Amino acid sequence: MSEAQERAFAELAPHYLLDVPRDVAWTSVHPEARMDPVAEYGREAPLIVEIGSGQGHAIVSAASSRPDEDFLAVEVFRAGLARTMLDADKAGVRNLRLVEANAPEVLSTYLPEGAATEVWIFFSDPWHKKRHTKRRLIRPGFGDAAARALSDGGLLRLATDWEDYALQMREVLDAEPLFERAFEGEWAERFDGRVMTAFERKGIAKGREIRDLVYRRKPRA
Repeated sequence: MSEAQERAFAELAPHYLLDVPRDVAWTSVHPEARMDPVAEYGREAPLIVEIGSGQGHAIVSAASSRPDEDFLAVEVFRAGLARTMLDADKAGVRNLRLVEANAPEVLSTYLPEGAATEVWIFFSDPWHKKRHTKRRLIRPGFGDAAARALSDGGLLRLATDWEDYALQMREVLDAEPLFERAFEGEWAERFDGRVMTAFERKGIAKGREIRDLVYRRKPRA
């Protein structure tokens, strides 16, 4: 990491980065660990979680423009976490926290059940080589973890520039009994709460169509 990124961990992490009890790996989450949103943010507010926040452009922009909501960025790459903290601090964002951890464990155990009003997954790794597609985040079984983390009526928002992955996302989530479509037609409208990032521009420049999906968590029985 650069000197600035090292400084981010030294000076900004105490405010932004959650101290997560680990299991085996550094990015694992101990199965008994639970986040306390009220303690972490100092208030009760809607919580939006972004899985795979990358450099943090989308979530820092959202947190800055929506101060009445709280945001949680989930990422495993330390350089991206550092960039997110630096940009958040520069923008004066205080309603954002970061967790360096594996997304499935955050959704399935670390977040309190029903804690999130929205979960965002924008441009997750498509693992486009056929032999690697089994590594994709959105695959059969993912819906259980996402549904556990979401409140009743909460939204799961997705976007990708990889057509094959978009089709897989839609097929998987259409089959999930705990979710229903929150869009009409073949694809959802572009989510206007997602800032245009360099990554998205790059996909468009290469001629790849950006596809959005949004699903609603069905009420618990």
